[in-house]
Amino acid sequence: RSAGRSSLPDRDPLPRWLAPLPRRLEEFGLRVAWVIVAINAVGTLFGFWYYGLTPIPLSTPVITGQLSLEPAVMWPLVPDSPTATLFIALSLALWKLGRSTEWVNALAFFGCWKLGLWTPFVLLAFADGFLAGTPLPMYLFLFFSHLAMVVQAFLVHRYSDFPVGAVAVAVLWYGGNDLVDYFVPLVGTPHHTLIPGQAVNAAGYFTHPPAIHNLAAGGAVLLTLTATFLALATRVKKLELGGLSER
Repeated sequence: RSAGRSSLPDRDPLPRWLAPLPRRLEEFGLRVAWVIVAINAVGTLFGFWYYGLTPIPLSTPVITGQLSLEPAVMWPLVPDSPTATLFIALSLALWKLGRSTEWVNALAFFGCWKLGLWTPFVLLAFADGFLAGTPLPMYLFLFFSHLAMVVQAFLVHRYSDFPVGAVAVAVLWYGGNDLVDYFVPLVGTPHHTLIPGQAVNAAGYFTHPPAIHNLAAGGAVLLTLTATFLALATRVKKLELGGLSER
């Protein structure tokens, strides 16, 4: 399923609940894949800045924000959304270069689905708290830019068959992320994205009031489970249709 210069991967006749985008939108997205890669690269940089990575200006600390209060060993697991946009940028770029990599594709699908829905969910669930400290334009940008990630997730089935091993990699990454984000922190307290109502305790770690923690955790786990179901259901349906590419 490599990308030719003028052709696109065939569109398997998947049911609407597995392939909800109109064909024209899918094909437009695939044709401007390099533009989407560039947008996601910029979004990834913005996301790391949002979490506290600020190399510019040189006069300020490089690590600020949430990252400055998280143990350094946990930094790779904290910036969830920019990691997801990095995965989809890599997935599309590798496909365009004729080097599509299934475990990257699975990570891209999971990340865009999960973070693309979890972030708008918590933005709505805790809207008063977010709007108290976030300008409305930034709030709306975060809301709609994350929903756009969900749209990108449904481009991946055009060039990926979601092999079970690749889905397992994504389940391990995002399931493991859920564990340390909400249930079994390896260092200090759980490491999920900050939500209004959290504070820093005397030991220097974030507090996690049960009411907000449990709601955010439930959303994250549900989205990891549904991503797993959708990816495997896509593979099963392609097997039924006889549309899997030869390997």
